[in-house]
Amino acid sequence: MNYDLAPMEGITTYIYRSTFEKYYGGVSRYYTPFLASMHLSTREKNEVLPEHNEGMTLIPQILSNRSDEFLEITKALQAYGYDTVNLNLGCPSGTVVSKHRGAGFLAVPEDLDAFLAEIFEKCPLKISIKTRIGISDESEWEDILKVYEKYPIAELIIHTRLQKDFYKLPTRPHTFPAARRLGIPLCYNGDITSVEAQQAALAADPSIDRFMLGRGIIADPELIETLTGHTPSRDKVRLQSFLTDLCDRYLAEMP
Repeated sequence: MNYDLAPMEGITTYIYRSTFEKYYGGVSRYYTPFLASMHLSTREKNEVLPEHNEGMTLIPQILSNRSDEFLEITKALQAYGYDTVNLNLGCPSGTVVSKHRGAGFLAVPEDLDAFLAEIFEKCPLKISIKTRIGISDESEWEDILKVYEKYPIAELIIHTRLQKDFYKLPTRPHTFPAARRLGIPLCYNGDITSVEAQQAALAADPSIDRFMLGRGIIADPELIETLTGHTPSRDKVRLQSFLTDLCDRYLAEMP
């Protein structure tokens, strides 16, 4: 089983990622919090600088609904040596959704289709997508999949919630298998916080071989060890060292 660390704005920064890797590890791939500036801001550049992500597989995530903006960002990322980017179609935030970005882009499938057509034609990098299953009703998932199946998506990361569910309502793991017809790599995302939650997702689709972890691993940095069948050490010395190092590194950057 493979485990990825979800992009969480203001939380899974390059400082957090590298410190977590030092003390805990076990993450197959890390994702940056979304990049949204056509010309990368200083903060965004810090997120993707190779020297800030040594020893890790990092995939930059982009939040955009404009093809020119997306392509300009990918051009900058290619110059840093990246060969894959991730498109954010999952953020449920009201301010993002109101601009038809993130999960809000799912509300206008015709516009999304045109956007994907252009970026897949012109982008030299591989493109994966992190998505929700719709805005307000599960029936939307079928129409969204009809759009996705047109394109050579490198991987589809599926957060099994609707946009209206935000992060509080239960996930909908029964919706995940419908995407198997795309014939592309899939990754399950959404409230994998325990062995029981992982088993519930696998019950819906036993062929899942990759999970993306978010809040669960922030709350419990030993979560991957637990999910892979190891008894958590609950090593307080390691935890204290991790948190102290994390705090010191943030203080050095934001005194």
